[in-house]
Amino acid sequence: MSDPSFSLVLVLAATFLIAGLVKGVTGMGLPTVAMGILGALISPLAAAGLLLVPSFVTNAWQLLNGANLSAIVARLWTMMLAVAAGTLASAGIITGSGTGAATAALGATLILYAGYTLLARQITVPRRHEPWLSPLIGFVTGLVTGATGVFVIPAVPYLQALGFERDDLVQALGLSFTVSTIALALGIGMHGGLQFGNIGLSVLAVLPALAGMALGQTLRKRISPTAFRRGFLICLLLLGGEMLARSIWA
Repeated sequence: MSDPSFSLVLVLAATFLIAGLVKGVTGMGLPTVAMGILGALISPLAAAGLLLVPSFVTNAWQLLNGANLSAIVARLWTMMLAVAAGTLASAGIITGSGTGAATAALGATLILYAGYTLLARQITVPRRHEPWLSPLIGFVTGLVTGATGVFVIPAVPYLQALGFERDDLVQALGLSFTVSTIALALGIGMHGGLQFGNIGLSVLAVLPALAGMALGQTLRKRISPTAFRRGFLICLLLLGGEMLARSIWA
């Protein structure tokens, strides 16, 4: 990847344009979509390295574009510490010499997330359970993040179950994804998997990601976000199935 071909650059631009579009319409999904598409074409480690900068920029913007950051941090700080700890603990999987385990884990995670989101009913977590449940969910999320580069399981269903108002939920998701991105970068770097030659590509990927987000925010006013989200989850399900099958039969 130190000397990427023109076709690869086009694929990366298209991938982050699509991922940004999904985030613009649904408010989330950029790292998940990027990992799903790129993970089917290159190693999960290379894919994770490429998404670090656009993921950080878009999620930090989402985090800071709200009015209740201090209250959200005060409520979720133990979860965020656990996310970081879990990510650092499992980052050796995605940076391992063999890509089969990481590819299988990524495929299984995409299937689990898409299947759960499509089929499960919304749950509610009583606030009295947050002191012990938040660190547990955070640590498991970190373990999945370090192994696959995907930040959403089980953090997203959990945050959705905490009863946040819509704007606060978007900001809480931005906090979780930003912490996950930083922890993933640290974990990959600790295991010697951060390829600085790809940083330039990762920086360039910010442009199509932001363009996709702008387009998605425009489309959100003209299409059904629910129907769009269902379609992209089905695509993730198919991508995850292909990756899992490929890793098993390789």
